[in-house]
Amino acid sequence: MTIIESTARQVTLAQAIGGALAEEMLRDPRVLMFGEGTATKRRDLVAEFGSARVRNTPLAEGIIAGTAAGAAATGLRPVADLLFAPFLCYAMDEIVNSAGKLRGLSGGQFAFPMTILAMTGAGWGVGAQHNHNVEAWFVHSPGLKVVMPSTAGDMKGLLKAAIRDDNPVLVFTDIGLLEQAGSVSDEAIPLGRAALRRDGDDVTLISYGKMVATCLDAAARLAERGVSAAVLDLRSLKPLDEAAILASVRRTGRAVIVHEAAAPCGIGAEVAAILAEKAFAALKAPVVRLTGPDAPAPGNFMLEQALLPAPDTVTAAALRLLADPVPCPA
Repeated sequence: MTIIESTARQVTLAQAIGGALAEEMLRDPRVLMFGEGTATKRRDLVAEFGSARVRNTPLAEGIIAGTAAGAAATGLRPVADLLFAPFLCYAMDEIVNSAGKLRGLSGGQFAFPMTILAMTGAGWGVGAQHNHNVEAWFVHSPGLKVVMPSTAGDMKGLLKAAIRDDNPVLVFTDIGLLEQAGSVSDEAIPLGRAALRRDGDDVTLISYGKMVATCLDAAARLAERGVSAAVLDLRSLKPLDEAAILASVRRTGRAVIVHEAAAPCGIGAEVAAILAEKAFAALKAPVVRLTGPDAPAPGNFMLEQALLPAPDTVTAAALRLLADPVPCPA
């Protein structure tokens, strides 16, 4: 676990993605990028690195992901942009059955250093077929790594680490954070390390993506009531930083897990299971999950926002945990 914020130049999260791509393409000639509208959207990369390394593709997610897997198997380091996360379902065989499994099935003879970019979450009102948080699908798939940053700095650092990794890594971009500015540096951030955004003694708020800001808002409100809340940003969903989760919750004795994705079989369920199995004796209250609904996302922006866990909801959940401790067994 790392307590961060670096002091460096300020850019938006969208700019941080471009910065990471440019730096990694300059550092390693094996890095190339292709996807839906990639060369059109990233004309600066085309100008610097040429059309052989930055290419548009047809709207065919399975073909894009399959090409990336094949390129990775030959020793290249492709970055494939599939735009909206729900359309990853068209590329499940190539990502899950090929890239995710063939390294193991080959006894380590093949590496698959490929990065998949996809946007997800509320913020643009794009409707259910474009807005669906599917990160848990890939956490459940062997051989894959999954990250979902909450800041521009983490996006840049984690994307650089993903490109350098010898395994397929899915980098989910929270749409609602694309224009959020933050400090960035040139350093890669190792996969599998959570970030403690705020320390605390009474309750741990655990989240990732845009819900980290929601938890920080809730923690500030709790502080006004005399409650000290820690905020733990998972940022890497697989590998998951179990040590950071356990350390914080063993200290506070209480946990509220907050994410935009629906509850069933989500990241929150995994974190709750880890706490039940490995930190049960330290818990002073039940673990609580606050999530989005198990329903298609609405296209209306206001309805979309209304379905997200809000700071007052997180605050109320934490206060309930402090008011209703687990009774001591007889």
